[in-house]
Amino acid sequence: MSQDALESGISRSHQLPALLGMSEHDARHIGGPNEAHVVGASGILAYALKLAREMACDVHDDKKMASIARATTTEQADEPTMLQEVTIRPGRSSQLQRATTAAGEFARASKSEATRRAYQSDAADFSAWCDRHGVEALPATVETIAAYLASLAQTGLKASTVTRRCAGIGYMHRIAGFEPPTNNQAIKVVLAGIKRSIGTADHRKAPATAETLRAIVADMPSDLRGLRDRALLLLGFAAALRRSELVALNVEDLEQTDEGLLVAIRRSKTDQEGLGDFVSIPHGSRLKPVAAVEAWLEAAEITEGPIFRSIRKGNSAISGRLSDRSVAMIVKARAEAAGFDPTMFSGHSLRAGFVTSALYHGADVLRVMDVTRHREVSTLKTYDRRAKAFKEHAGEAFL
Repeated sequence: MSQDALESGISRSHQLPALLGMSEHDARHIGGPNEAHVVGASGILAYALKLAREMACDVHDDKKMASIARATTTEQADEPTMLQEVTIRPGRSSQLQRATTAAGEFARASKSEATRRAYQSDAADFSAWCDRHGVEALPATVETIAAYLASLAQTGLKASTVTRRCAGIGYMHRIAGFEPPTNNQAIKVVLAGIKRSIGTADHRKAPATAETLRAIVADMPSDLRGLRDRALLLLGFAAALRRSELVALNVEDLEQTDEGLLVAIRRSKTDQEGLGDFVSIPHGSRLKPVAAVEAWLEAAEITEGPIFRSIRKGNSAISGRLSDRSVAMIVKARAEAAGFDPTMFSGHSLRAGFVTSALYHGADVLRVMDVTRHREVSTLKTYDRRAKAFKEHAGEAFL
C-alpha cells in the first residue's frame, strides 16, 4: 500500500468520532498524517487504524464503518489490556509519548506487584510447557490449555495452584490483546473436574501463637541480625500484618504514644487503592513488641526509610528493604532454631498466630478485626474454631 493511499484513508478516519460517540477532545489524536495513533484498552484507536487502511483500499462502505463502531462500543474490557503503540508517521510529540508510557504504567498498576509476579511465573511455566510440546502459547487454543491444566493436576499440584495458573494464562492473553480462551466453558468444566478429583482442602500452616512466639524469641541472639528478626517477628505478630505490609513499613509510618505504637498501613491486599489504615500496638508486658522495634531501630541507627532491611555478612552494613519472601525465611529459620519443625510455619503464621491467640484468650471478634482489618466476621470463623477447639468440648464430661 502506498503512503499516499494510507494518508488518504487516515484523513477520512476523521469520521470516526461521531460514529464512536467520542467528544472532540477525546478524538483529538485520531487522524492527521503527522500524528501517532495510540491503541488504548478500549481498542478505539486500533479500529481507527484498521478503518483507515480499509478506506485506503477504496473500501468506502458506511455500513461497514457503523459495524466497526458497534463492535468497538460492545467490546468487553473487564481487564486492562497492555497499551500498544502504532506509529503511522514519524514525529510523535514527546508529550504524547510520555502520556502513552504513563498509561502503560497505570495499566500494569491495576494488579498488585505480588499478583503480577505470580502471573508472570505462571505465564513462563505455560510457555515453557508449550515449547516442549510444540504448540502455540499465545494465542493458545482451548485444547492446549485444557491439556496443560490436566498435566498440572497429574503432577500433584493443589487445585488452588492449578486454578491460579489458569488465571495467569487468561491475564497473559488479555494484556496481549486476545480474548482469553480460559473463559471458554470447556476450561471451566476441566477445572471443576480437577477440583472434584484432587480436592480443594486448604492446607494451612501452623499459627505462631503467643506461646510459640515467646519460645522462639527467648534465646535469640542480641546481635544486629537477632535484634532485627526479633522486631520483625513481634511487630508482625502484634499488628497481625501480612508479609507485604510488614516489609513495606517505613519509620515515618510509626507514631509513638504513651499507650504504645500507632502503625500506619499505607496499602494492603484489601486496599489496593491506598486509602490507608492504622493499627494500634500496646507496649505489652510479656512479648513487648514496641520495645523490640525501638531496640532494633536504635542499634541499626535507622531514623527514616524502610524499617526492615537486609544485613550484610559481619553485621557491618545495612542495605536495601527486605522482600516479603524474607519474612517467611526468617520465620522458618527462627522457628527451627527454637526446636520447632520449620515446614509447619510460613510468613502468614504471624498474622494467623495473633488471631488464634486473641480468640483463645476471649477477645471480642470485632476488636480482633480492628487489628486484622478483616471485612467479614465469617473470615475469622476458621481461626476461632481452632483457637477454641478444646474449650467447653461437647465430650468433656464423659470422654
